[in-house]
Amino acid sequence: MRGRPRIQRIVQNEPRTKQFSPRGAIGRPSYNELKFEEVEAIRLADFTGLNQAEAAKSMGISQQTFSRVLRNGRKLIAEAIVLGRIIKVAGGDFKIEK
Repeated sequence: MRGRPRIQRIVQNEPRTKQFSPRGAIGRPSYNELKFEEVEAIRLADFTGLNQAEAAKSMGISQQTFSRVLRNGRKLIAEAIVLGRIIKVAGGDFKIEK
């Protein structure tokens, strides 16, 4: 038996950049995949400065879900920076609303 069905997260715009690559890394580094909704959560919380309640409302999800999405996105970015990995932006469970 599966849990509750996932609610699609609302993303205002598709990110312009789909990949970030470290410079100076020898060979082909592995990559971390950042989902569209994780980029949106980081944009709302860290770039625009919304609090979690406001950002969650903007994305059409609960504050607890927003917090989890934000934490996962930040962890992926931190891991990529520390380990010199490529960050690819793709996938997720979202719908675009402007």
